[in-house]
Amino acid sequence: MNEPKCAYCGKLNCMQSAPASGPPDFCPMQNFSGIISSTIAEYKDDPQKSKLALAAARVEGEGYGRWSRVEETIIFARKIGAKKIGIATCIGLLKESQMLMRILEENEFEPVSVCCKTGGKDKTEIGLKQEEKIAEGFFEAICNPVAQARILNEVGTDMNIIMGLCVGHDMLFLKEAKAPTTVLVVKDRVTGHNPAAALYTSHFYYRKLFSV
Repeated sequence: MNEPKCAYCGKLNCMQSAPASGPPDFCPMQNFSGIISSTIAEYKDDPQKSKLALAAARVEGEGYGRWSRVEETIIFARKIGAKKIGIATCIGLLKESQMLMRILEENEFEPVSVCCKTGGKDKTEIGLKQEEKIAEGFFEAICNPVAQARILNEVGTDMNIIMGLCVGHDMLFLKEAKAPTTVLVVKDRVTGHNPAAALYTSHFYYRKLFSV
């Protein structure tokens, strides 16, 4: 069985009701048809998946190319009936998270937020060596995304928003969070939180990406 490589596809049969030619060898519609069929059934039969899928499609239909990601997030939250919204924020984006809190409050939501450094424990407590710190010999609080998720679980959020958690910390949060979670900001201090910029310039300025 060929593994999927959709990023290399030039036919886009999945976007056509009656494709003029067959799919490429790596097309998942050809090699994973059973999985695809079962998911379509779940979008209709599973209440939570149905609610999320329909809300996402409706937001796309109404605001595609017109609404900012913040607007999409607010309107999506309304469509799924979310009231209490959790914000898992990086300590470096507290200002942005404060702005988001105020916007959500003005839109009659109940936002709650938890900072990544909650707990205030030094990184050495989880096994990191001093020489592995950003600044060797100084106190550096660990990011604690598992605690962030469990605190938001405890207060009963209907939906969560990730604001700039680090690579890996976002994975831990997503594994632990019970409420549906979206990402509003992907932290990238080098590109001003626009990680796609490195991809767009990988042919020149960021050629180093090909030999990291």
